[in-house]
Amino acid sequence: MDTEHPTPPSSADDVVERYRPRLFGIAYRMLSDVQEAEDLVQETLLRWHQAKHDDLVSEEGWLVAVITRLAIDRLRRAERERLRYVGNWLPEPIATGSVSPDQRAELASDLSMAFLVLLERLAPEERAAFLLREVFDAGYDEIARILDKAEPAVRQVVHRAKTRVREGRRRFSPPAERQAELLQRFLDALAADDKDAMLALFTPDATFTGDGGGKVGSVRRVVEGPDRITRLFLGLERKYPGVVTHEIVELNGQPAIGSYHDGVITYVTLFETDGNHILAVYRVLNPDKLAHLR
Repeated sequence: MDTEHPTPPSSADDVVERYRPRLFGIAYRMLSDVQEAEDLVQETLLRWHQAKHDDLVSEEGWLVAVITRLAIDRLRRAERERLRYVGNWLPEPIATGSVSPDQRAELASDLSMAFLVLLERLAPEERAAFLLREVFDAGYDEIARILDKAEPAVRQVVHRAKTRVREGRRRFSPPAERQAELLQRFLDALAADDKDAMLALFTPDATFTGDGGGKVGSVRRVVEGPDRITRLFLGLERKYPGVVTHEIVELNGQPAIGSYHDGVITYVTLFETDGNHILAVYRVLNPDKLAHLR
């Protein structure tokens, strides 16, 4: 993000079209909430319309600074709200299979559910500094200006955040084709009620996290181990035979499973895999987090 050379201000409409995908990409990764991200983009663009830009150095730099500060403030409030959340809290999934080329470019990097869950380890300013540096390639001087901190302090914040994220992150990200093949084997085992085939898909330390938000029935603790996870999946399928249909979709830039009742999506299941086995499962059932997928 170049902030060194002044550029003449564009028309408001040009700015909206040019930078909306970038602003949404920042806000969504900060908040893990689609509607909240859209609201922050609108607020940022409203402030752009209302501001004077006589001494503007960079349109993008101005907009990124505003939306980052708004996102930090909103995330601080969200942390307090999540203390009252019923059960496990998971990021809101986003459909990426049919987005525009500009949106896909902004959403292509580091958007997986597993990565967003890891970001929850970071405090709001840590999260902002980490994302701006590691995902959006901002300079330390620009991040320091946005966060109103000294540059050496920003470097420390980013280093600390990278360490915390790296501790829980897998080194290998398999191709989407291999992940889709693995998910198809999962669906085949589910349809055949094949316990052995299902067990073979999971690593020994695999986990399942469900998010019903207190509005839909879901396990409220993390389920650990292949046996317990397999019994959970097969038990649910036996309980409602033929009621729910499943298909592989693209969410958060990766293959996932959408589950439907009477043609309406009722929950989605996202996976962290190594291409051969499933490491973690994230199921979002809270209808509020699925509204935009419908």
